[in-house]
Order: sequence, then structure tokens, then C-alpha cells
Amino acid sequence: MHGLAIFLQAFVAASIFVVWGVRHSSVAEELKRDKLPNCKLPSWLRDFLAILKITGAILLLIGINRPRAAIFGGLMVAALMAVAVFTHMRVKNPPPKMLLAAMLLVCSLAAAYLNYRLNFAR
Repeated sequence: MHGLAIFLQAFVAASIFVVWGVRHSSVAEELKRDKLPNCKLPSWLRDFLAILKITGAILLLIGINRPRAAIFGGLMVAALMAVAVFTHMRVKNPPPKMLLAAMLLVCSLAAAYLNYRLNFAR
């Protein structure tokens, strides 16, 4: 189980680093294109979300040796991914467009749960 938790933490962190680091400019274009109806998104929002997601990813990696960080990072990423899935549904994106966010939501919740069960639930 510990190996699965580490795998999930590394998978979620790597995915976030690729999407919000390497592909940051294409994410910016998607956010501009997919604005919520009747809602003006401030230009700083994309960068703020990137900082929050990368912080969660770093916490997941720190959590390999410090389980509390993995739990907090996993819950943080899960909350952000839940908002991402909701936003995808709100702008009526097709299911394949929201697949990564949904998958990261499930994986980050699983990583947080496994770290809690392995280290704190006795």
C-alpha cells in the first residue's frame, strides 16, 4: 500500500508539473476560450491557480517522507481538481477534456486517504 501511495503522489505531481509548467501557455489559451458565461475572469487567476496546484504537487512529493504533507497536498489538489471538473461541466466541455482533472481528483484523494490510513489511523 505504501508503494501505491508513493506512485499516486508522484503521478499527480508529475502531471501537474507538465500541465502547469511545460504547457502553461496553452492552459492560458484554454482558460481564455472557456470563460464561464457572464463571468469575467481576472488575468491573475491563471497564475494564482498555477501557484496553488504546483504547491500541492510539491507537498505531495514532500509527503513521500512526511505523510502529513501528503495528506494536505492531496486534499489541496483534490479541491482544485473538483473545481476544475465543475468548471469543465459548466462550460460544457466534452468528457475527454475533463478526464485528466477527474483522474487527478481521484488519484489525489486516494493518495491522501492512503497516507492517512497508513500513518495515522490506528
